[in-house]
Amino acid sequence: MSTPFYVSPQQAMADRAEYARKGIARGRSVVVLQYTDGILFVAENPSRALHKVSEIYDRIAFAAVGKYNEFENLRIGGVRYADLRGYTYARTDVTARGLANVYAQTLGTIFSSVAEKPYEVELIVAEVGEGPEDDQVYRLPHDGSIVDEHGSVAVGGNADQISSYLDQRHRDGMTLGEALKLAMESLSRDTNGGERTLTADQLEVAVLDRTRPRQRKFRRLLGRQLSRLLEEGAAPGTGEADGEADASGATPDTPGSPEDDSGK
Repeated sequence: MSTPFYVSPQQAMADRAEYARKGIARGRSVVVLQYTDGILFVAENPSRALHKVSEIYDRIAFAAVGKYNEFENLRIGGVRYADLRGYTYARTDVTARGLANVYAQTLGTIFSSVAEKPYEVELIVAEVGEGPEDDQVYRLPHDGSIVDEHGSVAVGGNADQISSYLDQRHRDGMTLGEALKLAMESLSRDTNGGERTLTADQLEVAVLDRTRPRQRKFRRLLGRQLSRLLEEGAAPGTGEADGEADASGATPDTPGSPEDDSGK
């Protein structure tokens, strides 16, 4: 009987971390930026069925890169946690910090377990506050650590290069149009330093809009509204407040529309 090959715990953890990082780097990037009226999420994602950015609760959104089945399981678990806590206590007791702690425990346990492979995912959990100073953005790498981010953050793909680009150009007080333009410019840069052309069809864009008069602050930017923002670099109009139809053809207060509150 042969003797099992010995691997030190340090080397085993390093190998698991390298495995997870390589899997995450193969995915397309997601960037999150704070702007005057909220938090912007922009993902390079041509699929209209498989979302990288989703709503978790009233003021909380989730973005992820990596293996879809793994981060989708985490998203569903986060929604269940938020719904249960909001129902048991109060809606205001559901916070991004609490959700980030739950995700950190889950990712850390999986990463440390020798019985299963580490998750090839990196998450962002964000909560919009009453003002820009109250916004919360947390990045959770594959090992379950929590990084408190401010201003801008990028995950997946060539995240280091994109983050450096954003850090040099992001500033407080940006409008939605300015933030979207900066996100587009950062995602358009490839690993060789060149630039690509991205269109609205290749992007998944959503915001947590603190000025939205409804309890739920999450909304997606789709169709003509997104195209107009990309072309003009201007903030959106007051379509939600005055009942303007969105890209699906339903007004926000019409039952069955994507932003119907009846599901909460």
